[in-house]
Amino acid sequence: MTELFETVRTYFGFSFVRYAFLAGTMIALASSLLGVTLVLKRFSYIGDGLSHTAFGAMAIASVLKLTNNTIFVLPVTVLCAVLILCAKESSKIKGDASVAMISVGALALGYFLMNIFSPPSNLSGDVCSTLFGSTLILTLTKADMLISIIISVLVILFFIFFYNKIFAITFDEDFAFACGTKTRLLNIILAAVIAVIIVLAMNLVGSLLISALIIFPAISSMMLFKSFKHVIIASCTISVFGAVTGIFASILGGTPVGSTIVIINITIFAICKLMSVLLNRR
Repeated sequence: MTELFETVRTYFGFSFVRYAFLAGTMIALASSLLGVTLVLKRFSYIGDGLSHTAFGAMAIASVLKLTNNTIFVLPVTVLCAVLILCAKESSKIKGDASVAMISVGALALGYFLMNIFSPPSNLSGDVCSTLFGSTLILTLTKADMLISIIISVLVILFFIFFYNKIFAITFDEDFAFACGTKTRLLNIILAAVIAVIIVLAMNLVGSLLISALIIFPAISSMMLFKSFKHVIIASCTISVFGAVTGIFASILGGTPVGSTIVIINITIFAICKLMSVLLNRR
């Protein structure tokens, strides 16, 4: 045990480890807040679709050799989030079809561009890092960490400030609209905020595993709690615990950060599911 604490102390002496823990904690916290609303509104597929879109946008940014990919990836992902939401309300193109079209198209375009313009020796590494977040979180600079924290704090404040309206559109959007809530505008803002979180989370778990970071904590908390407020609190706790434990385990074990975090979240879900079954039997 003494050796373990000494190892942890040694690792925390490196700035990149501290940056990873701070950014990872805040991103996980912000993701879990929106994850509950996504699951309850049955918008889970949007997270998966936008993650593929973000991969395509990042590939284009890499081809253009932009020094800061976020400047390009963020607005493109937000725009696609709004397009998906608007398509959901279209009578010609349903929501799930629009997600499939945009996500698969972006994923294919991203890999196509990276295959053509990236050096063959770096292609596999670039694709794996982007898709699965192999070590991206451990290469954050101080500026990247600050940006992640600031944006995450803004997302959390948005959720707190609009808590009542988000609660209303989550459970009964028609009633909220009848009461004067601008549901369409709020849904668009929610989609944009989700896109922002997905772009941030790419550094943590990679584009293909983002949905797990958003959805698993929410589903796990719903196994044990019924109140919206309690589910939110439990989801935040589970998400932060999973992110911190995953980063810590990946550093000590040399495993991919994103996959480790997702596996821990899957384990937590299995435990919550088992607890739910046992509690219902009593």
